[in-house]
Amino acid sequence: MRKIIYFMSMSVDGYIESPDKDIHWHHVDDELHHALNERLAAMGGFLHGRVVHELMAEFWPTADQDPANAGPTADFAVIWRDMPKYVYSRTLQRADWNTTVVHDVVAEEVMALKAQPGGDLALGGAGLAASFAALDLIDEYWIYVHPVLIGRGKPMFPSTDTMTDLRLAGTMAFGNGVVELRYERAEEPPAR
Repeated sequence: MRKIIYFMSMSVDGYIESPDKDIHWHHVDDELHHALNERLAAMGGFLHGRVVHELMAEFWPTADQDPANAGPTADFAVIWRDMPKYVYSRTLQRADWNTTVVHDVVAEEVMALKAQPGGDLALGGAGLAASFAALDLIDEYWIYVHPVLIGRGKPMFPSTDTMTDLRLAGTMAFGNGVVELRYERAEEPPAR
């Protein structure tokens, strides 16, 4: 069965964007972009909310047509266009670029999607991830910690009363100071 992987960049203090929705503090260089492309190209689909999808759809469909975007940026444009996308939105009625609109996060429907053949599913966006987490649907967390403190903004993880035990599955440090942390759900909770 395919896994759902919450795939996100955050600051050291746990934010995914500043209060004004700025993400220019992300340290994405060619080395990191190549690594992200490699991981995402192996996925079977992207799961996003409407806001994330609309931001992606503003840039990626034609990004590789601009010579200034050569290299990993152009490579990701092809990955993004070709990848099946599932956009969770109660207001969006249709979307282009190989996209299926889904109106609600329903556990049985997500499990049916996981049961389909293909690569794992990359989940993006804190709000959508919170909905998936509330239904216990996230299998792994791939967190890219950027070497910056932004002080306040949108947290990667919303407050919750649920504790989820995780097991470290791998790490990688990049030359620009970004650290990849990969966690999977623990089979059994550690003794407390």
